[in-house]
Amino acid sequence: MNKIQKIIQSFSYALNGIWQAFKSEVNLKIHFLVSLCVILAGFLLHISSLEWLTIIICIAFVITIELLNTAIEKLANIIEPNRNKEIGLVKDIAAGAVLFSAIGTAVIGLIIFIPKIIALF
Repeated sequence: MNKIQKIIQSFSYALNGIWQAFKSEVNLKIHFLVSLCVILAGFLLHISSLEWLTIIICIAFVITIELLNTAIEKLANIIEPNRNKEIGLVKDIAAGAVLFSAIGTAVIGLIIFIPKIIALF
């Protein structure tokens, strides 16, 4: 297998991982839906290049953290399929990372969009 084929195969694995997570995780679907709404709002409210950059980084950050959380949860479930206090704590911490990133991103979104919405009135 040559380098190009290996790169294509790596992308294929990564895209499959994203697709599998998307199919199985409601929260990931919610993040994607909210992201689409934010992107639409960005177009409608004519946000600046710097604001677009910030929004794109925030979207990528939250979805990345959600994907990592999903991977941790699935791995934890393989390691210990039964209820386990320590595994539960690991999963709670990973979920907390998603929540923390989503709250931070929401605050950034409000800072960007509220003045633009207020300016409409």
